[in-house]
Amino acid sequence: MPLHSLNTAAVGGRDPSLLSPSDYDADAVSIRSDQDTDSDDDERQLRARNSRELRAHDRLVLMEEEELDQLVTETRKKQEQQRRGSGLPIPNPINFLARRLSDASPSRSPSRSPSISLHAGESREDLGTEKRRARRQRRQWKRDRLLAEAEHGEDGELMYEMEEGGMKDGSSTGDSSERDDSEEVDRKRLLHVTDTKVKRKRNCRRWVLLYAIIGVAFAILVLVAWKLSLEQKSAHSSQTLVSNGTAMFAPTTLIISLDGFRADFLNRGLTPRLNALVKEGVSPLYMRPSFPSVTFPNHYTIATGLYPESHGVVGNSFWDPTLKEEFYYTDPARSMDPKWWSGEPFWVTAQKQGLKTAIHMWPGSEAHILGVEPTYLDKYNGKEMLSKKVDRVLEFLDMPDADRPQIIAAYVPNVDADGHKYGPNSTEIRSTIQTVDKMLDDLFKGLENRNLADIVNIIVVSDHGMATTDISRVVQLEDLVDTSKIEHTDGWPLIGLRPKNPDDLQNIYQGIVAKTKGNPNLEVYLRDANMPERYHFSKNERIAPLWIFPKAGWALVNMKEMNLKEAQAKGVVYHPMGIHGYDHEHPLMRAIFIARGPAFPHQPNSKIEAFQNIEVYNMLCDSVGITPVANNGTLRLPLKPIGLHDDPGASGIETPADPTTHTLSTTTLPKPTKSVKLTEHVQPTEFVKATKPVKPTELVKPTKPVVVDPVSSTDSAVQAAPTVGVDKPTEKPSHQNGSGDSNDSSDNGGDSDGDDDEDSSVVDDVESSVEGFWDWFTGKVSHWWDKITGSNKEAGENNEGDVPP
Repeated sequence: MPLHSLNTAAVGGRDPSLLSPSDYDADAVSIRSDQDTDSDDDERQLRARNSRELRAHDRLVLMEEEELDQLVTETRKKQEQQRRGSGLPIPNPINFLARRLSDASPSRSPSRSPSISLHAGESREDLGTEKRRARRQRRQWKRDRLLAEAEHGEDGELMYEMEEGGMKDGSSTGDSSERDDSEEVDRKRLLHVTDTKVKRKRNCRRWVLLYAIIGVAFAILVLVAWKLSLEQKSAHSSQTLVSNGTAMFAPTTLIISLDGFRADFLNRGLTPRLNALVKEGVSPLYMRPSFPSVTFPNHYTIATGLYPESHGVVGNSFWDPTLKEEFYYTDPARSMDPKWWSGEPFWVTAQKQGLKTAIHMWPGSEAHILGVEPTYLDKYNGKEMLSKKVDRVLEFLDMPDADRPQIIAAYVPNVDADGHKYGPNSTEIRSTIQTVDKMLDDLFKGLENRNLADIVNIIVVSDHGMATTDISRVVQLEDLVDTSKIEHTDGWPLIGLRPKNPDDLQNIYQGIVAKTKGNPNLEVYLRDANMPERYHFSKNERIAPLWIFPKAGWALVNMKEMNLKEAQAKGVVYHPMGIHGYDHEHPLMRAIFIARGPAFPHQPNSKIEAFQNIEVYNMLCDSVGITPVANNGTLRLPLKPIGLHDDPGASGIETPADPTTHTLSTTTLPKPTKSVKLTEHVQPTEFVKATKPVKPTELVKPTKPVVVDPVSSTDSAVQAAPTVGVDKPTEKPSHQNGSGDSNDSSDNGGDSDGDDDEDSSVVDDVESSVEGFWDWFTGKVSHWWDKITGSNKEAGENNEGDVPP
């Protein structure tokens, strides 16, 4: 309804100002609201002309206040919903519609908006009273509602102050509760809500981005793993499967290590199976070990293709200055910790590329290297019979296709153990060599019975050779150096020294050099100064800074092990009777390598150039179709033969002479007696008869280099007697006409004294038997005496039975 302007013209000639309550009612000026007298309502009431204008004004004010209340209430509800974690409330359409209708028609709610009407008979006083009462009711209702709904006291106080038009004492909302302040607070709250929504959206976008990145990374990992599995499957599927009639075989390689098997042992006529393998396969005359030529470093070099200075196992015993710990090969609790073993052995390489492996007692296989275990692992057992090894290897080959290993490695310690105990030229070592060859024969027959001779690759290797020892070739360490200045002693028979005071290193070195100047059988080197490059024995802190290298067959002992002067005076036989660990290029340290199988498609009896054992790792990987990791080797399959072992004019394996004592020329090594082809069978040489019984410690100077092999089959008495401390038997005198065989003349029938020669031969045999028995008896007595006195130190022999020597 439109508002009409009031007609203020004079009524009945009266002054128009009389229409104002202040003109006719002196108390009207003092009429005020229950609140402040300067409120907008009271001022407008004073200026009002009629009740229509007052009602219109009240209605407008009420609508504005209700709109403001609705805005604040909705804002507070939104904040409450945000605090409860829901940014998208679902409104109730019925409540929403009712609220809208109520907002559009405020007069329909008598409780909220009491009607204000002025009837004809009402006075202006009644109108003011009614208006004030309605205002009080409205404010009381709003105050109660806002205080009941407000969660924070600040909102309640704000609405209360806004309705009351004043400021409560102690209010925290500010110094004023004017409408413009309330609007500013509401505006800030609305801005806060908007900012919160923006931040929430921004956080949502960030989380979505983060989850997307994680999802993409996971997808990439899955894709890489899938591709790797495909590569392994493709590598597996690309391998040619061959049937033996009962099963399908992927490329399979069997590698067997004969510890301590010297290359020239093939010359002794004791190894028909190994010699046959040479004729069937490919091999060099010998394989060079790595320096130092001891068991653990060389077996791990064969397994990794790395020099000892690179893979970290630099000896059978050594001190690590970083770890402040000592490695000792006969203590598995220490030596089988993976911290000692660097590099990647062939079983780890194969396992990583999806192949199964079976490792039977290989040194280092129990060390959990790189956290990768062989599929099948047999721990070391020095007492295991050789027949058990054969059964175990064949058991691996008899496994189902899904379980069968493609690399089988077996370790045979027997030759090394008996070489240490009895010497490389003893009767016992002859028997051991024959037994090991018989084991290989049984194994190869098992392969032939399974129709696997042309399917499985076979590699036979050894790690080093062996040299004979003697008490006359032993040097007292205390004669060369003041051991009180030495903190750690590494290695054996090579001696590494670590001074307590590093500043004493040069003085100790010069002192040892001066004291060994007259003995050419000892060499002294500083790791960081003059160590020969060919040893590859300087680039590792585990290598001691100062070394004494004895020549082959020589040894160093300290006082705790032996008082050398007393031992020599008592005629003590030095043990061990065989030692290795010397210059890896010395003929007495040479090892073997013989291979046969589909991965070695060479002409039978092929001959290749001699090489070092760092090359075996690559060949082993190539034989089963896996990729080797970086190593020091360079040879790859197929090998390049240089001819055949039985070619005319082809040289054979050298049979090196035993080490000489200090009483002989020691500046150079004796030349080999002769070269023998691998296809020849060399008859064992006979022991030379002595003119008198030989004591265990007595040495007889030979007239020429001889091959000190066990006795021939004709000397049955000597065969039955074990060897003792005599490293070099005397040479048997030659008969007339320079013949080395007394039966030559009788066979030719040209000697009239044949009967006398025959009688003489019988006498000689009897004398030889008596002398052999005497040697055996004195050796036993000496051996028992050594056990009683405790002076017998069988270094290198594995007395514990759990760790390979």
